[in-house]
Amino acid sequence: MKTGKASKTALRVAIRRAAHQVMERPRILDDPIAVRLVGSGFARDMERAMHPVARDFRALMAVRSRYTEDRLAEAVGQGIAQYVVLGAGLDTFAYRNPFSSLRVFEVDFPATQEWKRTMLAEAGISLPAGLTFVPLDFERKTLADGLCEAGFDAGSAAFFGWLGVVPYLTLDAFRSTLATIARLPAGSGVSFDYSFSPQTLSPARRQVFDTLSKRVAAAGEPFRLFFTPEKMEMELRQAGFHRIEQVDKDQLNERYFKARADGLKLSPAGLGMIATAWV
Repeated sequence: MKTGKASKTALRVAIRRAAHQVMERPRILDDPIAVRLVGSGFARDMERAMHPVARDFRALMAVRSRYTEDRLAEAVGQGIAQYVVLGAGLDTFAYRNPFSSLRVFEVDFPATQEWKRTMLAEAGISLPAGLTFVPLDFERKTLADGLCEAGFDAGSAAFFGWLGVVPYLTLDAFRSTLATIARLPAGSGVSFDYSFSPQTLSPARRQVFDTLSKRVAAAGEPFRLFFTPEKMEMELRQAGFHRIEQVDKDQLNERYFKARADGLKLSPAGLGMIATAWV
């Protein structure tokens, strides 16, 4: 995504979360706000949502949010009272936050946040008292400075959700963000998804990746950063994280999609993983 422009992929993600609310039972992620937020644009995408590939992506969008919010719930149970949504896009957690003591900070480019706030107002979705927007141009201000100016307490532990962002970053930007989180007090953590290095994929999985890569590049948001699980483990250890969990499609299917009557599950393509790391 370019600075100064709202994210096109953020809207696609929100539409898929909304479609999941309408099309699947039981829901992996219960997110009624998504349907309201995307509004009239959602109906136009229902036919496309019926396609098997769309169903696969819908499952992924739902489960990565569910997994991250489950890790957040664990963090809140350990006393954490700050949640930072990095690259928030049209994420809806703050508007259905079940934890009265939890402050939520949404970090994103100013243009994307302005677009989101317009959509929220048009949908009649009020801003919760525990939410703080952090409009941040990373070329002019660091994440640490932006959070500090927004009232974030760097002396207390926090949890970070970082979904749908890492593949679009440079390695330096990825490492800088990890370093910022790792400097926080013990108990802090982060959940994020990442993509496998294309050269490690089988021919069939590489074909799926190439198709997706062309699509996001056409939207002006090309993939740039890839890892193997071993490389990711090393990056997290070097950044200062001590407890690490990485889950793949099979583990997520076993945890969240087991014995579903509708057969909904993550695609065998398995183009990446979700990681959680704790300071």
